[in-house]
Amino acid sequence: MSKVTFLGGGSFGISLAILLANKGNTVSIYDRDSGVVEDINVNRKNDKFIKGLEVPKNVTAYNNLEDAIVNTDYVVLAVPSHVIRIASRSLNGLIDESIPVICIAKGIEEGTNKTLVEVIEEEIKNPVVVLSGPSYAEEVAFNVPTTVLTSSKNMKCAEEVQDLFMTKTFRVYTNDDLIGVEIGGAVKNIIALAAGVCDGLGYGDNTKAALMTRGMAEIVRIGTKLGGKIETFLGLTGMGDLIVTCTSMHSRNRRAGYLIGTGKTREEAVLEVGMVVEGIKACHAFYELKEKLNVEMPITDALYKVLFENKDAKTMVNELLERDKKSENN
Repeated sequence: MSKVTFLGGGSFGISLAILLANKGNTVSIYDRDSGVVEDINVNRKNDKFIKGLEVPKNVTAYNNLEDAIVNTDYVVLAVPSHVIRIASRSLNGLIDESIPVICIAKGIEEGTNKTLVEVIEEEIKNPVVVLSGPSYAEEVAFNVPTTVLTSSKNMKCAEEVQDLFMTKTFRVYTNDDLIGVEIGGAVKNIIALAAGVCDGLGYGDNTKAALMTRGMAEIVRIGTKLGGKIETFLGLTGMGDLIVTCTSMHSRNRRAGYLIGTGKTREEAVLEVGMVVEGIKACHAFYELKEKLNVEMPITDALYKVLFENKDAKTMVNELLERDKKSENN
């Protein structure tokens, strides 16, 4: 058995921590929130993020990173995408360079437009493994059958992490298309946010089906431009993640979009959701990136104008529908 340290005790972090602990591993969680730490250690719960959990006794939470990370075999970065650089930097000098660092966040860095693996590699020299796929924390926590994948520049480490997380209800594949895995997982949050806007506007299943399909075209377009493989985008971190994020009641991106579709501002929607909405940050970052690369992403364009230019959502949907006719394959 191994010791695994999580940086971040949020919903997905605690779900995976419980999964690993139930396999017999020793798990430590570093979190800045003393309330979360106390709830885990004293009550064996994490009610701030998921109610009804029973946290095993071999999970211990800490407010001090140095205490949490002693003798660890793996580190999991369970923080939002915009905190990945800071979290990676905090590991400098604390762990041996041979220890795999596992990233479960999805996105790219605003400003630099770098993938999260690129960001991590700028801060530390450890092998980096991405764990991604259609995996809502609320379902993973209660052993609902789930399938994900690992990817890395070091596929031996990806296979190690595959073995680490695999259970009877949590099936893990590997995929060597690291850029495709990262881009698919990031862009789908934009489409999920747009799907929520359509729901908030009162549109139906026809609209959502069209949005998801044309959204997949945008994922493939920007993803292949950046070097990803088409088959990756048709797999778990593309189509799989897109389906669950656009349709599930657990999706914070869809919920935020829904609120925006009903007339709330971006800020009001985020406040009501109460958690980081990655699709908003991803929309800003990918809008800049597609402009730089001259990639056509009309849904991303329209959502950007709603989020950051205060354009009316219904007007933007109409503009999407009224664009010049074209072949579906273009």
